[in-house]
Formats: sequence, C-alpha cells, structure tokens
Amino acid sequence: MAGLRLPPTVLGILERRKPLSGSRAGHGQGSEPTLTDRIQTTPVEASENGHDQQQIEDDFRLPKMASLNIIILANVLLQLTFFIIVSSSNEYAQHLGGTSTFSGLVIGIPTVFSGLALIPLMRLDQGGYKRPLHFACASACVGNILYGLAYRANWLYLILLGRIVTGFAFTFWMYCKRYCSDPRIVGVRRRTTLAGWLVLGQGIGFSLGPFVGGLLYKVGFNNSVFNGYTSPAWIMAVIWAVFWVIAAALYEDVPRTPSTSQSIPLQRLPVQASGALASEDKADEDEPTRVITSEAPRVSSSPSPSPSPSSSSISPPPLHHMTRGQWGVAATMCWFAMTCFFILGAWEANIPVFTSSHIRENPFHFSPFAAGNLIALGGACTIPFLLVNLHVARRVQDRHTLATGVAVGFAGLVIALAILGEEQVNYGSLFICWFLVALGFNIASTVTLSLLSKQLPGEWNGRISLAIQYSNYSGRVTGAVWGGAGVKIGMLSYVGMQVAIVGIGSVMFMTLWKHLKAKTG
Repeated sequence: MAGLRLPPTVLGILERRKPLSGSRAGHGQGSEPTLTDRIQTTPVEASENGHDQQQIEDDFRLPKMASLNIIILANVLLQLTFFIIVSSSNEYAQHLGGTSTFSGLVIGIPTVFSGLALIPLMRLDQGGYKRPLHFACASACVGNILYGLAYRANWLYLILLGRIVTGFAFTFWMYCKRYCSDPRIVGVRRRTTLAGWLVLGQGIGFSLGPFVGGLLYKVGFNNSVFNGYTSPAWIMAVIWAVFWVIAAALYEDVPRTPSTSQSIPLQRLPVQASGALASEDKADEDEPTRVITSEAPRVSSSPSPSPSPSSSSISPPPLHHMTRGQWGVAATMCWFAMTCFFILGAWEANIPVFTSSHIRENPFHFSPFAAGNLIALGGACTIPFLLVNLHVARRVQDRHTLATGVAVGFAGLVIALAILGEEQVNYGSLFICWFLVALGFNIASTVTLSLLSKQLPGEWNGRISLAIQYSNYSGRVTGAVWGGAGVKIGMLSYVGMQVAIVGIGSVMFMTLWKHLKAKTG
C-alpha cells in the first residue's frame, strides 16, 4: 500500500487551505480589507480623484454666455469704429486742409490717448469690467459725434479731437483681452480659443469697416451734416448708443473674490527644505512653463504644532520670481504684439494712400471706395481661415500657431518687396500680398497674451494684459503713421522696415523656442 497515493485533489486542497484559514483566524476578519482599512484609504483616493476632476473643470471653465457675448461684440464694435474711417480719412483730411500724413495720425492717434487713460482707469475699475464698459460706450458715442461735426464746423483739428475722445473707448481692448484670460472665469485650456474669437472680431472689423466706410463715401449723401465723410461716424455713434443700453441690461460682472485655486495660503517650510528650493530655482530655468507659486508645498503627515493666532491671521502674499526664460518669453510676446499691429496698421493706412497716389509704382489711382473694397476683400478672405483657427487652436501649441502666422505674413512682405522692386504691381499681386499679411499677422496675434498667461500666475493677469495692450498700442500708432507716410519715404523702404522688424522677432522666437511651450487650448 506504500505505493498507493490519493489524488491531491481533495486532501491536498484541504491541507493547502489550513494555513489560509489559520491566517483568517489570526486576522479576525479574513483576507478582505477591514472597515477600518476602507475608512483609511477611501478618503485619500476620493480626494485625489476629486482634485483631478476639479483641475479638469478649472482648465475648461468659461464665463456666462451673455456676458461673454457682450465682451466679444464690444470688441467687434471697437474694431469697426477704428477701421470704418480708414477708406475716407485721407480725403476727409485733405478736404479740411490736411495731408496724408495727418490722415495717418488721425487713424493712429486714438491709441496714444487710450494708453494714457489705461492706468488711471485700472485704478477705478475695482477689478471688474462694468465701469470700463460704460466708459467705453460713452467715449465712443461722444467721439464719433465730434468727428461727424468737423465737416459742418470746417475745422481740421475737430476730427483729431473726435478721434482722441474715441481713443478713450479703445481702452476696453485691454479689458477684452484681460477678460478672456481672467483666471477667475476662464480656464487655462480656453484662453487661446477665446483669444481666437477676439481675433475673428478683429478680422470682421478691418474687412467690414473699410468696406462700409468706402460704400458710404461713394453714396455721398449730399448734406452738410450727414455725407460721405461724416456718415460713418454718425452711424457708429447710433450703434454704440444701442449697444450701451443692451450691455447695461445683460452684462453681469465677474466676482471680485479670487477663486480658490489662487487663494491657497503659503505654508512655512522646514529649514531642511531650503536646499531643495535652491535646486528647484536652478532647475526652473530649464522648465519655464512651471509656475512655482500656483500651489502650496507639500508637508509631512506628522502632526505639527498649531500656529499662534498672530501668525495664522497674517499670511504672506504669494511671490513669483520670473526666470530668465520667462523674461525672454514676455519680451518676445510683447515684441510680436507690437509687430502684428504695426504691420496691419501700416497696410490699412497705406493702401488708400498708395492706390490714390501718382508715383511710378502705382497703376491704380483708386478712389476711397475702391481702396476700401481692396482692404475689405483681403480681410473677408481671411475670415474662413480665422474660423478654422478657432478649432485648430484647441489642439495645437501656441508656439506653433505663432510660427505659422509669422511665416505666412513674412511671405506676403517678401512678395511685396519683389513686385515693388520690379514695378510689377497689379491688382492680383497686391491683393495676394495684403491677404497673406492680414491672415498671417492676425493668426500670430492670437497667442501673444494667451501664451504668456499660461506661464505666469493668475495674479499677474492684469500686468501682462497691460503689457501686451501697450505693445499693441505702440504698433497701431507707429504703424498708422508709417503707412500714411509710406509714399513719401518710398515704398521699398516702407516694406523693408517691416521685414526688419519681423526678422528681429524671428531671432527672439527661435532662440526661445523651448521656453515657449505651454498648454493647448
């Protein structure tokens, strides 16, 4: 019987289960986790999942649709107000005794006074947007009325005064940008998309504005008050008055209290962590997209002594020290914010002057209506591409969008240099140049603020919005004056300056390529 063995399928199984049952008996509750274990682990997992879900919701947060629509529509009206006089301003200024350079000054001067009014206005806005919105509506109404009255008064400088008052309304451009990157209401992955909507409004403004202005000039309206020169201003004054009423009824301002993601108090670090912080500061130069004050540092789970009332009641404000890479990114974004609007403003001011001049390179001798149609046609052709950009911006990094826009616009400038140098200017070649310039630099202007806002803390949103807006202003003013004087200084020099400015920005861009990485959307 020694060779007889029972199959292990019964007794062996029982034997193997004995130690398991013994361990159960020793544990008391079997191999399943106890209720105490569940209580200890479940809150941690739930908090982590909840934190991740909250982070996702914060990244894709959007403001209320009614208020957002008011902001976007205000941006469109500001663009229309700026560009609707472009077609006829040269003729209007000459009728009142001015020059083409004065006409460029009339186009660009509003942004100078807008920049002067921005800082005092920011001290009165209480961190919101309602007061600046009412201020913009009132200034636009009064400024357009003064511009329209200049013909009746036969006073050249009244159109300049009217545009100066209108310039106070253009302060709201900065608030439109700040609204679309405000961390209290807009998530990180929504900022480039909303900036795309602002650029789309910009495209509508510089295409529809010159067309309507040129059409009104052609119709004429033989009247000393409402005529081809003044009708654009009177129409915009009425539109602004209606919009003011609608905005007062529908707009709801943002909450004044910061969101919880920005109000995390800083905690005192142990002395041993000082070396770690020093190494983090050194590593931060290689990783510029990381914001080092966005959340409090982790502390150990061991109990710590409760802080005294004096120390707990006063928490130091969060500090953020920009790295050299972030300073470079900020300088690059400000440079391209200036460049985009310098070139766009120069072309919009120069096309009516160039196409109506008698220089050798010009075969057209256009009227303001025809020049306005050329500007409008180029702008209208960019709108389908700007709509595509709204969807592409959610999936493409901002630095790629910037590179694509600059490359397209630079191609337009190079073609312009070629046709002007060979004196081969015709309607088709000039249209292609204008279309590429308008499309490229409009797309490039989409990301100047959104990229910078993704790399710096939310508390800096007001500062970076102001820096980008002042860069835009400097570009608009100098570009409009440069475009108005383009025929006098020579068209090759006029385009060559723009090529040089883009070249400087390209060097900055390529040098800081790895530092320009940021979240998409």
